[in-house]
Amino acid sequence: MVIGAGQAGLSAAYHLQRRGFVPGGVPAGVSGNAGADSAADPLSYVVLDAEDGPGGAWRHRWKSLLMDTVNGISDLPGIAQPQVDPQEPSSSFLSRYFGGYESRLGLAIERPVKVHAVTREDSNPAGRLRITTSRGTWSARALINATGTWTRPFWPIYPGQASFRGRQLHVADYVSAEEFRGQHVIVVGGGISAVGLLDEISKVTGTTWFTRREPVWRDAALDRQAGHDAVALVEERVRQGLPPQSVVAATGLIWTPALRAAADRGVLKRHPMFTGIEPGGVRMADGSFRSADVILWATGFRAELEHLAPLHLRGPGGGIAMDGTRVAAEPRVHLVGYGPSSSTIGANRAGRAAVAGIVKLLAGSG
Repeated sequence: MVIGAGQAGLSAAYHLQRRGFVPGGVPAGVSGNAGADSAADPLSYVVLDAEDGPGGAWRHRWKSLLMDTVNGISDLPGIAQPQVDPQEPSSSFLSRYFGGYESRLGLAIERPVKVHAVTREDSNPAGRLRITTSRGTWSARALINATGTWTRPFWPIYPGQASFRGRQLHVADYVSAEEFRGQHVIVVGGGISAVGLLDEISKVTGTTWFTRREPVWRDAALDRQAGHDAVALVEERVRQGLPPQSVVAATGLIWTPALRAAADRGVLKRHPMFTGIEPGGVRMADGSFRSADVILWATGFRAELEHLAPLHLRGPGGGIAMDGTRVAAEPRVHLVGYGPSSSTIGANRAGRAAVAGIVKLLAGSG
């Protein structure tokens, strides 16, 4: 069973088919079916996706995020991207690419299916998992979770936040800069989305940028060793059961021509975080006041894992201890697109690794 049909989920489905898994069927209890991945057909699989169509989280990205500004998209395994129009919105291009990929490979994807909970069917550590969804219940011997982060935007809490008379929104709700024309916008966050939207919005109205710490800027892309070291830092956190740090937080931000131009315009003047929010703006760290009409929280996302809560996978550190893609305490569950595999390159590799782990697990359980 695979949950999620974004980059990581499609990679997992591809490698399942390459390993001889065949498309599964309907959930248990429907037309007498024993459930996808039933005991009679242990090499079947199915992908459950909550979206109405292909594309994963890319379906929801703002239209101004074009293919020439997106932060690098790796090919899905087995089929390269079609020719890219740099000026096409990433949401439409990647939805079309993912959809063609699913169709060409005949991947077993059921949608829209919202997964409510994953539970153990019994106390047998080699037993089956029950997946309760909006379209019935499935039974599986192993699970690859690829639900990503887009549906769980992170909103920090600051004193006075509820008193703000203007508009507050998260990057997940952003549509275009035009809706802010004539208003002063505060952008909070130190990642790629924050600086990209800061650049975009600053072209139509006034902005102020706040982050907890100064971002690390790089003049060029990481070399192979530096990239490996950055991913290793994230891997070590999840191995210890700590909440994963983003790979970008470990690698820093790359100076692009657009961001160089924004810096020349004075847009990338970073301020330390404000101490509180007031009805008409924010109280600066130095005690001064900055009026604002909008606060845009570009503060990242958290892994969407609520449906796994019944398995009690989280440890004392607040995260999930991992051994590669496998949950250390639950070998039937693999997480892809989580922690070090949250990048598109990492997601492809993680899909392959998760399938290899599941093949080994099933071979050992007979």
